[in-house]
Amino acid sequence: MMVYVARRLGAAVLILFGISVVTFLLLYLLPADPARQIAGRSASAQTVENIRAQLGLDQPLLVQYGRYASGLLRGDLGRSYLQRAEVSELIASRLPASLILMAAGIVAELVIGLGMGIAAAVRRGRPTDQALMVTAFVFVSAPQFVVGILLLYVFAVQLGWFPIGGYGTIWHAVLPALTLGLIGAGWYGRIMRSSLIDVLAQDFVRTARAKGLARSRVLFRHALPNAILPIIAMVGIDIGIFMSGIVVVESVFGWPGVGQLTWQAIQRVDIPIIMGVTLVSAGFIVLGNLLADLVAPLIDPRIKLR
Repeated sequence: MMVYVARRLGAAVLILFGISVVTFLLLYLLPADPARQIAGRSASAQTVENIRAQLGLDQPLLVQYGRYASGLLRGDLGRSYLQRAEVSELIASRLPASLILMAAGIVAELVIGLGMGIAAAVRRGRPTDQALMVTAFVFVSAPQFVVGILLLYVFAVQLGWFPIGGYGTIWHAVLPALTLGLIGAGWYGRIMRSSLIDVLAQDFVRTARAKGLARSRVLFRHALPNAILPIIAMVGIDIGIFMSGIVVVESVFGWPGVGQLTWQAIQRVDIPIIMGVTLVSAGFIVLGNLLADLVAPLIDPRIKLR
C-alpha cells in the first residue's frame, strides 16, 4: 500500500509540473496585459513599462517560469498583482467555503443520481425508466447558470424558502449545492443505471435470488456494492472538478469561495491567482483519484492495488 501511494504521489508531482508549464505558457500568450490592468486606462506608456519591470513581466518566458518554479519548490504560489497579498493566503481564506459547497454538491448529486439510477435499473424498459433517463438528460444538458438562476427565482424570490445569496448557514448552501448536484446527478443516474443492469444480469445475483433472498437484500447487499465502483471513480474526479468548476455557481449565488476569487482574477488578468487556483484544483483532482483508488478495494476485495 505504501509503495503504491508513494508511486502515485511521485506521478502527481510530474503531473502538476506539466500543468504548471502548460498553464504558464497559455497565460503568457494571452493578449491581455496585466501591467495595463494595474496601471489603469489613463496611465502613460512609461508607467505601464515601469510596472511591467517591477513585476518581472519584461523578462523572457523561460526566466519568468524559472522564477515561478523556484517559488513553487519552496511552497510559494506567488503574490497577487492587484490585491498585494500572497496567493496561498488568498486561496486558504476562500478554501473552507469552497470545500463546504463542494461537499454539499457531491452529496446532492449522489443522493439524486444514485436514486434515479437505481429506480431506473429495477424498472428497466418501463415508463418510469424512460422518464428518469429523460430527466437525467435534461440535467446533464442544462447550463449551470440557467439552473442557478431558475432555482433562485423559484425557491428564493417567489417562494422565499431560501436566501437569495450569501454564505453563513446551511440554508445558504442548499440552492448552490442543488445547482452543482443536479448536473452531476444526470451523469450518475445514467452510469448507475447501466452498471446496475449489468450486475443484475450476472450469475451471482441469479444465485442469490434462487436462494430465496428478499429482493431488497439482493439489490442492496449483493448487486449495488459491485455496481457502484464506477461511481466511486467519478466522485474522485468530481472533487477536483468542483474545485475548479464552481466559478459560475459561486458568482450567481455570491458564494465567497475559490471560484469567485478565480473569476475576479480572470477579469483582472491576475496571473498568480489563476496559476495558484489551477495548481490547487489539479492537486485536488490527483488527490481525489488517489482516494477513489484506495476506497475501491474496501468495497470490492477482488481489486488489487499495483
